[in-house]
Amino acid sequence: MGYAEAGSGAPLVLVHGHPFDRTMWAPQLASLGAPDSGRWVIAPDLRGYGTSHAAPGGEHDGAPEARRTTLETFARDIAALLDALGLGRERIVLGGLSMGGQIAMEFARLFPGRLRGLVLAATSPYAETAAGKRGRHALADRLLREGMAGYADEVLDAMVAPYNVTALPEVAGHVLRMMRGAPPEGAAAALRGRAERRDHTASLAQLGVPALVVAGRDDPFTPVDATRGWYRHIPDATLTVIEGAAHLPNLERPEEFNAALAGFVDRLP
Repeated sequence: MGYAEAGSGAPLVLVHGHPFDRTMWAPQLASLGAPDSGRWVIAPDLRGYGTSHAAPGGEHDGAPEARRTTLETFARDIAALLDALGLGRERIVLGGLSMGGQIAMEFARLFPGRLRGLVLAATSPYAETAAGKRGRHALADRLLREGMAGYADEVLDAMVAPYNVTALPEVAGHVLRMMRGAPPEGAAAALRGRAERRDHTASLAQLGVPALVVAGRDDPFTPVDATRGWYRHIPDATLTVIEGAAHLPNLERPEEFNAALAGFVDRLP
């Protein structure tokens, strides 16, 4: 499992979303993982993405259209990486964005004793709807058939707010390159696994560590009002709304995102 790291000290693990890779956390690695920060920031490439593209895998072997990588598989991959890094006995702060946030919730369900805090950005705890399942399977088939380029072009204005596509061309270009460069087999396997995800509202209600929930003000995928509807179920949670951002507030407004994340991590016992 490929990963990037920066800094030293208390471990902070950041999980990317779909269809991205670990480079989406570049601003956080640079800022939160600064040499004098006291934080060890680790950003893995999920199975089937980035430098982990050689093992798209999943629960089913064989043809790509039969492969499925569940959120549990991703969560267990992260646990295995932590073990390999010597963090088997140390509690971490785990953060994830979008699909990465859902993987973080699954990790919290499976390994609650390994957490010191949880960060959930631009994500949702709910199980997929019947229509959503059909849509994810159809998209998986399309990506295998057509590749990533057409899909990436279509969703750029939702991932990054349209005004930021214009104002922040370097950010928009980075996002587009990540999406176009994602291996279709890995992305399709993740879509099929994500379609079968469990509802995490009950497990979040029993979360035994503090949580930071982050939402972009103009995110069409996980709107602020919807986020307000579920984050209050977490016993000890703070909601931060990032103005001037859509689905990728960590890239669209990195200073504000980093300040919220650093403040949360540094306040933890």
